[in-house]
Formats: sequence, structure tokens, C-alpha cells
Amino acid sequence: MAKQKTSYACGECAFTSIKWMGCCPGCEAWNTLVEQKAAPTVGTAAKAVRHARAAKLSTFDEITIETQHRMKTGIGEWDRVMGGGILPGSFLILTGDPGIGKSTLLLDVAHRISKHAKVLYFSSEESLEQVKNRAVRLKCTDGNVHLSDEALLESIIATGKAEKPALLIVDSIQNCYFSDGSTLPGTVGQLRESAFHLMRLAKEHGIAVLTTGHITKEGVMAGPKLLEHMVDGVFYLQGEDRWHTRVLRCVKNRFGTIHETGFFEMSENGLQEISNINEHLISATSTDPGAALVSSMEGTRPILLEMQALCVASKFGNPQRVVTGVDPKRVVLIAAILEKYLKIKLSAQDIFFKVGSNLKIKESAADLGIALALLSSYFQVPLPKKSIAIGEISLTGQIKPINQIAPRVKEAEKFGIEQILVSRSQQLKATARVLNFRNVYELLSLFPGE
Repeated sequence: MAKQKTSYACGECAFTSIKWMGCCPGCEAWNTLVEQKAAPTVGTAAKAVRHARAAKLSTFDEITIETQHRMKTGIGEWDRVMGGGILPGSFLILTGDPGIGKSTLLLDVAHRISKHAKVLYFSSEESLEQVKNRAVRLKCTDGNVHLSDEALLESIIATGKAEKPALLIVDSIQNCYFSDGSTLPGTVGQLRESAFHLMRLAKEHGIAVLTTGHITKEGVMAGPKLLEHMVDGVFYLQGEDRWHTRVLRCVKNRFGTIHETGFFEMSENGLQEISNINEHLISATSTDPGAALVSSMEGTRPILLEMQALCVASKFGNPQRVVTGVDPKRVVLIAAILEKYLKIKLSAQDIFFKVGSNLKIKESAADLGIALALLSSYFQVPLPKKSIAIGEISLTGQIKPINQIAPRVKEAEKFGIEQILVSRSQQLKATARVLNFRNVYELLSLFPGE
């Protein structure tokens, strides 16, 4: 028998080599190359093509679409991020740091769905005793969840085909393995093969498959990007320092909107949803100099966040720029625009900037808030009470309108915001007082005497 050819793939960047190397040439990471099966030779592939059967073709008129009802859990934050619930036949993956609460959340989801549908839960990392102890703590032992600690993937798939559940949970995909032993659990080859078979199970039998996955030390899904391409939805469960908060983020969803977020709080009884996160965020805001309130769209929901800036005269040659929660280059850019047009020497200031509650903002609608926070700290004059800044700033110092202004304003007014600071060309309807600005020169009107 001819010897099986092997290759080595990097678990970080998927670089492939015919021999093992300590350092990956692709990403320069150490000890990340793992052995995997080599791809079929050209001759083998050509032979398979010659004997392959023709595919069945259909026109759009011949394809029937069946109405599918999403599986709702009753957890508002979870259902929103899922796009309204889990769709039958979908293949989803939930990932996050170790101990962040993935298994706790999935067990609660399995318990709620099992009240009206059949659920299979395969725990490849924990014993059934450990799973039951968690279920007792969460008070979710009264459902109809069928449990197993089987990690052999052939057995998991066979059970799914025989039982035909509405939802099949695998916790986690990295710990599953095949009986032939050709690939080790957690390797790129194992993940590729496992994901392929689970995907076919979901599509061919209409079973929703939900699995968990590990992440690397850089905070991205292990695989590396292999699983993200194969699944229908990718969801990250991340931790925030304040209030023991957990944030569920959607980065890919073929059956719903992306960038949706759900907020949970870790308690003695597991993860409890925070149905109105803005109420928590608003309660922590201040009216001190250097603080500005902004609105950031997370999917379809506006989140009200406080930005905090501290400008201090630099005592060293190179002023410091310490920024968290927003792109540091964005803060430096806004500071440069203010210095250019307002003649304020921010380049001689140490700038410390952060987004309150350790959340992150990526959109440019926070530009006006960044500028006002910097000016407020520089002049040591607080912004108007109960005000929010929503606008983009161009390189020419012009304040530009932004998209999706209506839901932002509606959410701000809901929590008592009385003044809205926007671009002069922004079209909006509001009951609160609207302050319009054409360019950054006009921002000085908020700081009397300056």
C-alpha cells in the first residue's frame, strides 16, 4: 500500500507546507503547523471527474420555498441577535473566551427550545454530571433536552439522522474526532472535515446545528477563518468589565442582520438578559468637563455611550496618545482638524481618551462627540446638560450629516435628552432642542469666553 502523503497547515493563517517548520512563514507564529491529510493527486481527481454523475438542474420556477418558522427562546437579546430566532437547517457557531459563559448560555437556550421542540445536546468537553450540575444551578432541568457526552463525530451525525431533532448542539467542535484517527482534534484538517459533515447534516435533514468554537490568543476564531466561511452564522460572546456584562455580537448571519448585539449579565442563576442596556449606560454618565454623549448603531439598535477625554500639557518631547474603545487614528485625526482650524495646540497636549463602559465604537457618527469631548477637556468647560452629539467631521472641518438619525434621536429622547447637537444640513424631527453646526468654528459657541 502506498504511503499516505501528508502536509502541514498553520492553525493561525492556514499557510501550508510539505514539511514541518517551527515558525510559520505566513504569520511568523511559532509551533502552529499541524499535520493533515494531503489533497488528492491530480490523477485521482481526474479519475473521479470522469466517473462522476451529472448534477440535477432546476429553474427558479421549479424550486419551491417552504415557510419556515424560527425557533424562539423567549430570551429577547438572543432572539434579536439570531435574526428573530434560530432558523431550521441553519449551521451556526458561537465562540468566545474560555469561561465567558458559552456553555451556560447554550444550556439555557436548549432548555427553552426543548419545551416545544426536540433538542440534542452533545457535550464533548464536559461529563454529563458536570452538565447536570450546571442545569441544576440554572434551574433548567424540567425541559426535554437529550444529553450525551459522545465526541465521535460519526456517532453524533448518525444520532442526528435517526432522532431528527429540531436543534442539535455540539459543545465544542474542536473536541470532536473521527474514528479513523487520520486527524487530531483541534487541527485544521479536523475542523474542515467536521464542519463539512455537520453542514451537510443541517442542509440535507433540516436540522439546526449550533456548535461552539475556541478562539486564539489574538481573540479571533480558531480555524482560522475556515469555520466562518462554512457556517451560516458567527456569533461572539465577549466580556465587559462593568456589571459583569456579556455582549453577544453577530459578525455573520445569512438569515438576519449583522452587527446586532445582545447584552447579558452574569449572575448566580446564569446569564440574565439586559433588555434595556441604555438605561444602565445613561445612569453612569457624568456632566464633568471632557465627557460627551454619542449614539452608536449596533445592528438595528442605537446604543448611547459616553466618551471621556483628558487633555494635559505634555511635559515630555513626544506627547502621549492613549486611546481605548475607538480607533486611535480617528482621535488623532480629529485633534489635528481642531488644531488646524481652531488654532488650538492639541499637538502639545497629552491626550487620554476612552469610551465609557469599555465598549467599542467604529462608525464615523461619533466624530462630533470626539471633537466636543476634546474641546471640553481642553477648556475645562462641561458640555450642555442632557445633550448628545451626532455627526461626522470632514478633513475640511465641515460637520456632515449621518445616516439612521431617526432611531438615534428617538432613543435619546426616550432617556430624557433635551439637546441634540448635529450638522446644520441634517434633516430630522425631534421634540428636543436641536443645535446645528456648519463647521468646527461654530463649536466654540458652546464654550463661552474662549
